[in-house]
Amino acid sequence: MFSKYTTGWALITSLLLYACQGSSRRQAAADSTADHTAINDTLNHMVLVPAGTFTMGADDAEARKDEQPRHTVRLDSFWMDEHEVTNAEFAMFVKATGYLTTAEKPISKEELMQQLPPGSPEPDSSMLQPGSLVFTPPSHAVPLDDVSQWWSFILGASWQHPGGPNTNLDSKEHLPVVHISWDDAQAYAKWAGKRLPTEAEWEYAARGGLKDQPYPWGAEALTVGKTKANTWNGHFPYQNTHTDGYTGLAPVKSFAPNGYGLYDMSGNVWEWCADWYDSRYYQQPNNNNNPKGPASGYDPDDPTMPKHTIRGGSFMCTDEYCSGYRVTARMKTSPESGLENLGFRCVKDK
Repeated sequence: MFSKYTTGWALITSLLLYACQGSSRRQAAADSTADHTAINDTLNHMVLVPAGTFTMGADDAEARKDEQPRHTVRLDSFWMDEHEVTNAEFAMFVKATGYLTTAEKPISKEELMQQLPPGSPEPDSSMLQPGSLVFTPPSHAVPLDDVSQWWSFILGASWQHPGGPNTNLDSKEHLPVVHISWDDAQAYAKWAGKRLPTEAEWEYAARGGLKDQPYPWGAEALTVGKTKANTWNGHFPYQNTHTDGYTGLAPVKSFAPNGYGLYDMSGNVWEWCADWYDSRYYQQPNNNNNPKGPASGYDPDDPTMPKHTIRGGSFMCTDEYCSGYRVTARMKTSPESGLENLGFRCVKDK
C-alpha cells in the first residue's frame, strides 16, 4: 500500500504492512477451513448486480497512470454483499471454525528477512509476536510521504482488538471487521459459500448504474451538500473535524446506498479484491469479458513483492492525501497485510 520499502527499524511498521507474515501462515489458513461445510451468512443481505457493459478506468485530471487507459468491460450478473463484512459476521465464522487470522499468529523471522531489502537489520524478537498496524495519528502536521508518522505496529492488535490488546469489540458488532488479510478474507468467503469480487466487478458495482461519474453518488464533490461517505474531514493525519459524525470507522449502512443498493462503496474501509495488482493491466488486450485480473502481481514501486488490489478508500481518505473513494481509484497491498482501515465484502455467482 505504500510506495516503497525503507531500511532501518524507524519504518519497520511500513515494512510490516507489506508482508510480515509468510507462506506458512497462508497454508495454515487454507487448511483450517478445508473441512468446513460452506454456508451462507444470514446477516448481510446480498444485492443482485445486473449484467452489463461499462467503461472501466479514468482519464480525468485525478486519474493515475494505473487507471488508464479507459476500456470497455462486459460482466455477467452477480450477487454482492450490500455492506462490508462486520465484526458480528466474522465472529460467526471464527466460532464455527476456530480460525486464527494472520494478525493473531507469530511472524517468521526467516520469511520476514527474505522480504526485506538486502542489508536490513534483523528484527528484535519482540517485533515477531502477533500484532497488526494501527492508525496512531500525530497531534501536529507531518510530511505526508512518511507513513510511519501515523501507522504503528501494535503487538496484540487484531480483528478482536482493533486498537491493540486493551481494546475490544464491545458495541462494535456492526462495524466492518478490520485487520483482515487477503488470506483471511478468502477463508471467510469460502466458508460462507461466496468469493471475493474481481476488480472489474467491484468498480462496476460501485458505480451503481451511473456512467462516467467519479463517485458512487454521481459527480457532486464529497464536501458539497449532505454527507455521503465516511472519510477524513480536516487536515490529514493530525486534525479530524469529524463533520461526517465519525473519527474512525462507522457502522455499516450509516450513509445512503448507491443505485444498486450497495453501502459504503466509498470510504469506511478499503476492500480486498480477488485480483492480483498489476499497474500495467489496463494496457493489455483481451481483458474485457468478465476479466479475472492478471496472472501475477506487479508493482513498479516494489517489483519484488506481489500484491492484490484493494478498492474504495477508507475513513482516512482525503483529497489532501488520498482520493481513494473515487470509483476508479486503485490501491494495492500484499496478501498477508492487515491494518485498521482494511476489510472486505463478498460476491456470489448468480
